[in-house]
Parts: sequence; C-alpha cells; structure tokens
Amino acid sequence: MRDELQELVDRVAGLLGAPATLEDADFTLLTFCAHPVDAAETPVMDAVRTRSILGRGSTPETRRRFEDFGIAVAEGPLRTPGDPAAGILTRLVLPVRHAGRTRGYLWLLDGGRTDPTADDPALAAAVELAAEAGRLLAEREADAGDLGRPLATALTGTPAAREEAARTLAGAWGERTPVVLVALRPARAGLPSPWRAPAAGAVSAVLPGEELVAVAVPLPGPADLRPAAAVTAAALAGLPPGSTAGLSAVGAGAVALPDRWEQARTAARVAAAVPRFSPVAHWGELGGWRLAAALPGPDPAVGPLLADPVLTATAEAWLDAACSPARAAAALHVHRQTLYSRLARIEALTGLDLAEGDARLLLHASLRSARLTRP
Repeated sequence: MRDELQELVDRVAGLLGAPATLEDADFTLLTFCAHPVDAAETPVMDAVRTRSILGRGSTPETRRRFEDFGIAVAEGPLRTPGDPAAGILTRLVLPVRHAGRTRGYLWLLDGGRTDPTADDPALAAAVELAAEAGRLLAEREADAGDLGRPLATALTGTPAAREEAARTLAGAWGERTPVVLVALRPARAGLPSPWRAPAAGAVSAVLPGEELVAVAVPLPGPADLRPAAAVTAAALAGLPPGSTAGLSAVGAGAVALPDRWEQARTAARVAAAVPRFSPVAHWGELGGWRLAAALPGPDPAVGPLLADPVLTATAEAWLDAACSPARAAAALHVHRQTLYSRLARIEALTGLDLAEGDARLLLHASLRSARLTRP
C-alpha cells in the first residue's frame, strides 16, 4: 500500500506542479514527493514541511493551527494562508476522504497558484486521486482494526474533529462501557524502535510532539481495573527504565475523553517526579498533588530557596511531617536544633513567616510545583 500511496502523491505533485505531502488525519507523515515531476527549480520548503519530513509528522500546535481553518470537516480543496513571521507558506489542501470521514490530507506548496474553487481539470484529477488515497487509508484502517487515530483525534483535535472521533470510539466500545485512559511517559531514551503497542482489547495512540502514548482500556466493570493494570505493566516492561504511567478515573465510553486524558497525563507526570508514586500513579490517589500539578510553577518568593537542595529537602520534609520538628528531624536524620537553624534560614531566604498558615501553604504548593515543572 505504501507504494500505491507514493505513486498517488507523485501524480498529484505532477498534476499541480508543486511539492506534495500526504499525512493521515493525525498529521503523521505517510509519504511525500520531494519536488514536482519535471520541475527544474529547487523545491519550495517551509518550517512546517521540514518538521513533518524530519519528524515524520507535525506537532500538536501545527495540527491545531491548520484544523482551525476547517480542514477536518472540509469536503473539497481549500487554501490555508501563510504566516511569514513564523516561516509558514500558503498551502493548497486536498482533504483525503472516504465514506464520509476525513482520513488524511494532501498538502501542496504551490505558491498560491491554484484556485481551489476554479474549474481546473488538473485540480479535478488531483481531487480524484485524493479520493483514491482515502479509500486506501480506509482499507488500511479496517485491516488493522485501528482505533488509534480516532483516539488521538479525540484527545488532541479541534472540537469538531473530537466530536466525530468520539462517535467512532463510542460505536466501537458502546456508550456505557467503563473505560480508563493510561498515559505512558517514556524515559529520556524515548520509545524503542520498533515499539509494540499494548494488545488485549486496548487502543493506543502515539501522540506526536507530546512524547506520550495514550492507551484506552475498556473494563469489565467500573471497579475492575485489572485489565488496565495488566496493560500498563506490559507496556512499561517494553519501555526504557525510568518510564512511568498514569491512570485516569474510570468513565463511560468516550464521554469527556480530553478531561480523562489530562488526569492520566498528570498522574504520569507526578509518578515521574515523586518516587512514592512511581512507576504507576492513579488519579484518584494523587491527593494534593492534583492541585500542585495545576499550578504554572513555584511562587517567585520560593525561587532563592530552590537553589539550595539541602534547605529545599528540609522544607519538604518538615511540611510533609505536618510541621512536626520531631518527625522532620527523624526523617532528615539531623538534630532538632539543626532543623530549627535551617527553618530560620528558609524564612530569611523566602521572606515567609512559617508561623503563618498561608505562608506554609504557599511554600508547600510551590515546592511541589517545582518538582513537577523543573527538569
């Protein structure tokens, strides 16, 4: 099928005299034509095309930018404007559709030459080739039983695209089937190549640009998390050491998937930063870490403290011990007088009066936020 898609892209590039790129509905690069057939000039490139070819796909920000122009629901050719400041050129987009669904996109950097509304024989022939590409992609999806693309779209697409994807997933799962989302966060080594997605009824999608893998696991009952636990354990076993995972709350079918995805992402993020949650954290068990994860970062007053690892660890241990000097000193393996001396230095660095509840709350929240936002 790859050869057939490559031939289609080459023919479209030749018909319209422009470099062509074929991506699926999740903006994953499938194939591209480096330059138009018989073209004598150097092919036109911009930042988006370069990233797509080198990274085998586009970032979520790029995807949102183009989906905001309505490409996910367009049924015919359209043009997206350029953005010279961002190094983005204007494009002719041919939606790749089949059976009423958008399966992908043919992008052409034609310099604005082609009018998408014109009665142009070359454009009409290219549209027919785009329809043939849609049929091929639909066959590939059917052969693979692939719900990964709708899952990725339901989590990261525009509102209109998310609704369509959610309907596809609901039709496959059932509207009342309990489903939990798992976020897999590979360690710095990233996904191994090749990487095998979890099986056994789970649906997985690698989200380009986010360095995360989303896995949706249908459950036999809302309280039976065993399938999700098994899928998560198997997936982590195939990832580099230090990888973590987060599980969302259980929800019905495809309802509110983006909200549950945020829960799973947050849990995986906490598991990567807090050893007692590693390697798998559940949203329902995060407690106050949920609030810390929602903060943009530590309060500026706490910045000077974070430069001192010893005092930072002291503040965390003291606050986690409910401000008990005896428990904090024991946890830190220091004399109580040493603890008092360090707490005085913490007050001097931050300007906070630790006798005040508001000051302790700000300090505790900032320390936790720093754990999650700093490398």
